[in-house]
Amino acid sequence: MLPVPDPALIVDADLRPEGRQGPLVRTLASYRAYYRRWSAPWEAQALLRAEPAAGDEDLGARFTRMIAEFRYPLDGISPAALREIRRIKARMEAERIPRGADRALHVKLGPGGLSDVEWTVQLLQLQHAHALPALRTTRTGAAMDAAVQAGLLAAGDALQLTAAWELAARIRNAIVLVGGRPGDTLPARHRELTAVARLLGYLPGDAAQALEQDYRRAARHARAVMERLFYG
Repeated sequence: MLPVPDPALIVDADLRPEGRQGPLVRTLASYRAYYRRWSAPWEAQALLRAEPAAGDEDLGARFTRMIAEFRYPLDGISPAALREIRRIKARMEAERIPRGADRALHVKLGPGGLSDVEWTVQLLQLQHAHALPALRTTRTGAAMDAAVQAGLLAAGDALQLTAAWELAARIRNAIVLVGGRPGDTLPARHRELTAVARLLGYLPGDAAQALEQDYRRAARHARAVMERLFYG
């Protein structure tokens, strides 16, 4: 296997508040005004993952303090916000998986994939983080641990979610290493799937089949937990 150039790090500026028509840069006061007046429930959910990565440390800390009231709303989220988040998740599942792709093998948006696990955990954060400081984390695994400790998530359910989430993340990483480009679906070509499986430590012979079976099983169990906790 030969080394390949690192994939480009793409920043989607259209994800900023107000989309492509909005300003690229805002003051803290402008951000606060936007979130208080116009932001949608999914934007509060997106802020759950926000943390400073570069730039002025003091400014990053001030922004983090400012958004606390939006990502950890007092008294949790309203029934209307809950319905909207569920609607958006269902729409993503229906519209964003590429046509012709095997939904069950899409490790990001497919049943039991990364999105299922992360949205389930994020919903618990939106509902309870205002009262439980341990839930105020940008890390999915840490949030799951806190939810288990608080009695919001059964330990068995957490194990199912974690197993699928970690395997999906490892598969995505292996796809990049094997193909030199990001990918969210288990490769359809046997040779590529075998390379991914071998990179993940599967033994020669039936590595491709074993990986696919393991992922299908883990994702199926995680989806069952997600449907019960997220969709109700």
